Amino acid sequence: MQSKLFTKTRKEAPKDEVSMNAQLLIRAGFINKEMAGVYDILPLGLKVINKISDIVRDEMNKIGGIEMKTSVLQNKEVWEKSGRWNDDVVDNWFKTELKNGSEAGLSFTNEEAYSSILKQYISSYKDLPVYPYDFKEIFRNETRSKSGILRGREFYWKALYSFSKDEAEHNIFYEKAKAAYQKIYERVGIGHLTYLTFASGGTFSKFSHEFQTICDSGEDTIFIDENKKIAVNKEVFTDEVLEDLELEKNKLIEKKAIEVGNIFTLGTKFSKPFDLKYKDEKGEEQLVFMGSYGIGISRLMGAIVEVFHDEKGIVWPESVAPFQVHLLSLGEDGQAQKIYDELEKKGIEVLFDDRDVSAGEKFADSDLIGIPLRVVVSKKSLAAGGVEIKKRNESESKVVSIEEFIKQIK
Repeated sequence: MQSKLFTKTRKEAPKDEVSMNAQLLIRAGFINKEMAGVYDILPLGLKVINKISDIVRDEMNKIGGIEMKTSVLQNKEVWEKSGRWNDDVVDNWFKTELKNGSEAGLSFTNEEAYSSILKQYISSYKDLPVYPYDFKEIFRNETRSKSGILRGREFYWKALYSFSKDEAEHNIFYEKAKAAYQKIYERVGIGHLTYLTFASGGTFSKFSHEFQTICDSGEDTIFIDENKKIAVNKEVFTDEVLEDLELEKNKLIEKKAIEVGNIFTLGTKFSKPFDLKYKDEKGEEQLVFMGSYGIGISRLMGAIVEVFHDEKGIVWPESVAPFQVHLLSLGEDGQAQKIYDELEKKGIEVLFDDRDVSAGEKFADSDLIGIPLRVVVSKKSLAAGGVEIKKRNESESKVVSIEEFIKQIK
């Protein structure tokens, strides 16, 4: 029942919000701005976050991921082993002093945490490979934060780390992860706009891979080969790279994009400082070979809004919408209640607007919130033979009988 939601829509977003995702999500009651770069996830927003998380979880489990939960508070001694506790190496830590005088940090990434944990459980080649992952809050002390939930000081993400016996075993999983990520973007509705993008690979590989979604408000610039469905990040856009990838410069299209995920080969960069080794079939010790696979869940929600909106509000893809149906009663609460009960029995997610407000306000809020299907119960619709239905991404509505509507909706 919409009357039971404590959140309200707003006609205006905070004046200091310049990003479309923050403006619309705040106005529609999905998030609340706590401070710059920090947002509360309200009930409608949490439903979307959970839908996205479930899709990500499903695809990670399909490729052998094992879900767990790492702590947000991080042990200083663990991070000193890799050198990344040092502010000269990482300058965006949130750190705090405990009452016993020791220090702790709030997670800004997870490589060291996982390496430290897995050190206790990996000793033999029989223990590998393993692919643990978790969903958690991540904290980064950014100097500026002006892109709404696309780049926050606190955000929600999924990170998976692969622990393999060698590079060959790692590469097999890496390709599976690459395909799984592409499935995620297809399932959340942005697959047709999202490109596997080649970026700098750092120490252990020639390339890492980003997943970039085309959007005019994007922070990144990429160059796309539409036939091959791949792209190159502007930072690695050189003749040598294009030659390696067999791309023709004059056939590439420059676009703005939002990074919605990335995967990296880490090699032994983080297993070495933790002496994370296993004994192979010959009894000889070998360093574990690692990979990293990250996706910002709250960032992805923001990216979807940046891509799917119009002048009236958000237009959610069906797979991640907070509800499937927005049921509006215009003075016909009894009949609307019966429809609501029938949809609930069918397992259909319904937001029932039973509020005592004007029809205009209900229509405006429905467009702003962006649920895929609007169903209106009014004297006019009942006189015409049933209920008026309209998809959020279409301009025309139609009247269908209540029986037909109940029967057809899935």
